[in-house]
Amino acid sequence: MAKTDWKAEAKALKKKVRKLKDSLTAAAGPVAEAVTEAVSGAVNEVVTAAKKALKPVSPLAPASFPVLPAIKGAEFAAVEAGVRYQNRKDVMLVRLAPGTTMAGVFTRSSTRSGCVRDCQAKLAMKVPADAGAAIIVNSGNSNAFTGKVGDEAVAAVTGAVAQALGVPASRVFSSSTGVIGEPLPFERITAKVPDLVAALTEAAVEMAAQAIMTTDTFPKGAAATVQGEGGTIHISGIAKGSGMIAPDMATMLVYIFTDAKIGANQLQKMLARNVDATFNSITVDSDTSTSDTLLIAATGQSPAAELKGPALKAFETALAGVMRDLALQVVRDGEGATKLVEIRVTGAASDEDAAKVAFSIANSPLVKTALAGQDPNWGRIVAAIGKSGAAADRDKLTIRFGDILVARNGWRNPDFKEDDGARYMQGPELVFAVDLGLGKAKRSVWTCDLTSRYIEINADYRS
Repeated sequence: MAKTDWKAEAKALKKKVRKLKDSLTAAAGPVAEAVTEAVSGAVNEVVTAAKKALKPVSPLAPASFPVLPAIKGAEFAAVEAGVRYQNRKDVMLVRLAPGTTMAGVFTRSSTRSGCVRDCQAKLAMKVPADAGAAIIVNSGNSNAFTGKVGDEAVAAVTGAVAQALGVPASRVFSSSTGVIGEPLPFERITAKVPDLVAALTEAAVEMAAQAIMTTDTFPKGAAATVQGEGGTIHISGIAKGSGMIAPDMATMLVYIFTDAKIGANQLQKMLARNVDATFNSITVDSDTSTSDTLLIAATGQSPAAELKGPALKAFETALAGVMRDLALQVVRDGEGATKLVEIRVTGAASDEDAAKVAFSIANSPLVKTALAGQDPNWGRIVAAIGKSGAAADRDKLTIRFGDILVARNGWRNPDFKEDDGARYMQGPELVFAVDLGLGKAKRSVWTCDLTSRYIEINADYRS
């Protein structure tokens, strides 16, 4: 069924019901009124159920899930535990080989979940010699703002995995994503740990990506290979994210795996160097989650030598590419999104000012709704620049839609044609370029449009 077929059918059905109601009311009075009210109620229930059941894939989604290379030393499994969703896999487990190094970055939310706090504490611990590791993730419940009960749930889940895999509990990392403020039914997860362990395989990474989805419309994956000294190094990453996406690290759940030989400190520094240009440069709705987590695991199972010199630089470049790919996939799957938009700011007086302007435009509801309506209303960009708090000079500003010069020198470009702007806005991927003319600092941020579908998704999120 086409994306909008159900809407047309629902409208037609409601119209028929109204006609039936009018004719029956005239003929039979109160009895007919009661009957037709019941029919109307039934129709509304059908329409509501159809709306909830319908979950169209984002028009910006990749054609298919990418082929991710197997990472030696990393095995995956996913099962249906019924945490919140029915008839779908909602818990995934990763087993990592002894000697795996780990690094991570997390939300800075002051109301971050028990899972996040537990991961942060474990990454700061001394790693037992030759210890393996594991990651377990559930969707449907974020286990955030659940007090001591939430902390106990984290301990129960990670403890069950540790016992089943024979790894220290300090090396089992967990994440939960979904509704905030509801106790996690952890018994449903722990009961499935034996099934997860039995199903572990290097080939189940796509299944793992599907299990961590919430309002996502497609699973997200990205990969890269690097030629190291003595062999090939592989990188595979999966992510989930669609709503509550705003920079503050890590903006989503992300898990990246590599068979590279690299120390935990180097891995952590790489994440820190590349996070601002990737996961901290996207926004869907300016809301930061309580559960945002990015974990990277290096199993050291590649035949290539330990990373150093040119091979280390090549690996970091490849890792940054995987991070950027996953970050942009999240924006492509922004709740209700139909357009991927880069806000490209140049000529700022400082890096801070460049970021202020870029995010002010990217988060503006007026800009985002104009995008949804394909309206080339560049005045909204001017307004967003003005409210950003960054240094700006009206007479030095330049604004472009792609290659189209829209405004400069404090005024609309006399050669700009509204029809050209309107045609440009019809594209699925757009660039709004702003040059402030005050310096050399720059920043690119990616966002999406704000459509009525975003409201529908979030109005019904808990029902």
